[in-house]
Amino acid sequence: MAILVSGGTGFIGSHTCVELLNKGEEVIIFDNLSNSKREVVGKIERITGKKAKFYKADMLDKDALEKIFGENDIEAVVHFAGYKAVGESVHVPLKYFENNIVGTIYLCETMKKHNCKKMVFSSSATVYGMKNKSPLSEEMPLSVTNPYGRTKLMIEDMLRDICTADSEWGVMLLRYFNPIGAHKSGLIGEDPNGIPTNLLPNIVNAVTKKNGPLKVFGSDYPTRDGSCVRDYIHVEDLAAGHVCALKELRRRNGIEAVNLGTGNGYSVFEIIDAFEKVNGVKVPYEIVGRRDGDVAECYANPEKAKRIFKWNATRGISEMCADLWNYVLTNRK
Repeated sequence: MAILVSGGTGFIGSHTCVELLNKGEEVIIFDNLSNSKREVVGKIERITGKKAKFYKADMLDKDALEKIFGENDIEAVVHFAGYKAVGESVHVPLKYFENNIVGTIYLCETMKKHNCKKMVFSSSATVYGMKNKSPLSEEMPLSVTNPYGRTKLMIEDMLRDICTADSEWGVMLLRYFNPIGAHKSGLIGEDPNGIPTNLLPNIVNAVTKKNGPLKVFGSDYPTRDGSCVRDYIHVEDLAAGHVCALKELRRRNGIEAVNLGTGNGYSVFEIIDAFEKVNGVKVPYEIVGRRDGDVAECYANPEKAKRIFKWNATRGISEMCADLWNYVLTNRK
């Protein structure tokens, strides 16, 4: 039986496909390529030496979903597909509600029709809102400050209701913190279409002089150096967490929310310093005003993942920065 990976050519999805294939799983990828490239499938195969079936499809296309499930014996879905830019979601919320929520409804309907009732869902630490104090743990009250986060929280609630209505369903809600890095091979990494919104791709663009100096949003936060503190996790550690979640789902039903983070917070200036030291480059930056919706600190309590998955992050910030720069150099055109 196969594992279907929605959004499987994206940053986290592609690394998870590698991890699944290396563990001997049969993998089927579907992606509409709106924020990724078809060539990633070939790179996944080069890294693993194994084939992954690929469908260029959109989860809003019911006929495409029916074709995928009709042609394959699918055991479980690892669900990454969705729009993810916080800023954009504020300006075009209906686009996010339609794609992320309606698309997930269509996916779940098709899963149910084909008696596939196991899902690992790509959620986010954004569901903790701005009022909880770090380290953030799974039992804290949830709230959101933007439409992107609202889609994640609404999907979490929807999946809880599905599991309540049908005890045969099993769902893991994986709440990510800040994935960075790239595969050791340098073949796959974070390569968004258009202008990136995350810190590390913007550091890369500053170093390569693609978009001018890095903008540091605020230096007057109540943190150790005035810049925002975040929990950065290597994307390969994150991918391994999905395989652990899938293994856990194979032995039980019901629903669990689990943080995937390191439990350590690094500031923007500390990330800049680490990137410069490990890679021998200079990161030009300028300090600008605070960005709406940013909290001073956001980092995980990762103990639940250690307890129920036997998973923990093993890679440090220097390795994350080095692997990202290796990816950039490997793919420089």
